[in-house]
Amino acid sequence: MRDLFDLPITSLFTSELPEDPAGGQGRREVRGALFSKVAPTAVKAPKLVAGSRECAELIGLAEEAFGTDEFAAVFGGNALLKGMDPFAMTYGGHQFGHWAGQLGDGRAINLGEVTAPDGQSWALQLKGAGPTPYSRSADGLAVLRSSVREFLCSEAMYHLGVPTTRALSLVTTGEQVMRDMFYDGNAKLEPGAVVCRVARSFVRFGSFELPASRGEVEILRALADHVIRRQYPELGAPEAPTPIPKEIYLAWLREVRDRTATMVAHWTRVGFVHGVMNTDNMSILGETIDYGPYGWLEDYDPGWTPNTTDAHGKRYRFGNQAAIAHWNLTRLASAVVPLVEDTAALQELVDGFPAIYEERWGDMLASKLGWERFDAEQDASLTAELFRVLELAETDMTVFFRRLAQVTAGADADAFTDAYYLPGDVSSEARGALTKWLESYFDRATGLGLSDADRAARMNGANPKYVLRNYLAQVAIDRAEKGDPEGVRELLDVLRRPYDEQPGREAFAEKRPEWARHRPGCSMLSCSS
Repeated sequence: MRDLFDLPITSLFTSELPEDPAGGQGRREVRGALFSKVAPTAVKAPKLVAGSRECAELIGLAEEAFGTDEFAAVFGGNALLKGMDPFAMTYGGHQFGHWAGQLGDGRAINLGEVTAPDGQSWALQLKGAGPTPYSRSADGLAVLRSSVREFLCSEAMYHLGVPTTRALSLVTTGEQVMRDMFYDGNAKLEPGAVVCRVARSFVRFGSFELPASRGEVEILRALADHVIRRQYPELGAPEAPTPIPKEIYLAWLREVRDRTATMVAHWTRVGFVHGVMNTDNMSILGETIDYGPYGWLEDYDPGWTPNTTDAHGKRYRFGNQAAIAHWNLTRLASAVVPLVEDTAALQELVDGFPAIYEERWGDMLASKLGWERFDAEQDASLTAELFRVLELAETDMTVFFRRLAQVTAGADADAFTDAYYLPGDVSSEARGALTKWLESYFDRATGLGLSDADRAARMNGANPKYVLRNYLAQVAIDRAEKGDPEGVRELLDVLRRPYDEQPGREAFAEKRPEWARHRPGCSMLSCSS
């Protein structure tokens, strides 16, 4: 583990790719480039709220660095380390199904890449560090509540085993930021904050869409070659200046497709809803990126979205995430047509997504049920009936599956009372349907020769007990806004072991309380949340 000032930092992105020749923060249309140089905005009083020791270890940083003023200064935006070359990326995207043109890093500033002890390169990015050329009419800043959510969720997803970007630190700025949480005319000043995000790359699907939309084929090629050579070395691309052959571009897209399918299957496994799956929020590495109006299913409802902006159309609802990922991959494939020049091969590749996703989801669903593998012939109807039954009453998905691991043959619906949000309102139809399903479930388990212990062990490794429910995050936010960071730190610690029992912390595993059903921040969120 190394001291903060000993971190080896470079910026391959800025040294290898075309730069916007205009400098400064001024908002503008940027063409013929993939990034703009821009420095973070200095703040009044940067102060650490929380840091992730696991993420520090990932990049080879000693945990003791968190306690220094220098750390808060660097990751609050007031200082740079040797080798840092701050910049904002340019990219476009389809937002809610419509082409939005140039977007870019409007409130994120990349610092450079740190080389970890194992040789892996990790990009560091400050979110909420001030305006960039892509901020449009916004200020490029972030408030504490949204930053708490980003920080906690990045690390929670990692510990859940879901592919994700990471978060190193959460720093308050000592500044006040004006925000209208629900865009309803009730703007107010809130504490500002900055999150340091960490990933192997922050390149998105939309990074390729923008140059493709402008006919900037050489810019498109430069980005694709950079990503393939730096992030997909296993594909064996030749070093520059030797051109990358078309078959490697196809192999790369196939890998992006497969990783994306795996990521969304994991979302489904743990009940996560991203909330804003625009193409500019899709990582080229198949990792979860941009934690805005996300949420975990409370009662099982495939039609639920946590995003208030999406409340009417529900484009990004839980049950539609795989279809949206497929649609987004089609946009990516369309963008790289000039590199591959084989639309039939690209179409075949994209058309393979549903089968890949179903395979990945089947594997995870088997684990959720306690099986070693998913047999579609025998298990498809069983699982379809389960999810139908869960919709008959407000049934907490997370609590239900953990409880299912505990019950044994002969159990009935009464064993799941703690999973119902309104136990007194559960109909006899719903109770009867669940009891009948349990009979079928245990018949199948018996047929597989599974002991209750083996079944439970497999289930408890796939079904978390602790997830980052929005109301839990809001309670931690309330404390942090009053100057008490311990709520954030304790919740982070709970989320480090989401599959363990953690005696004494059972309150963090309870279903959403009634007081949180409609309270702002505890259920649905806006893009400003």
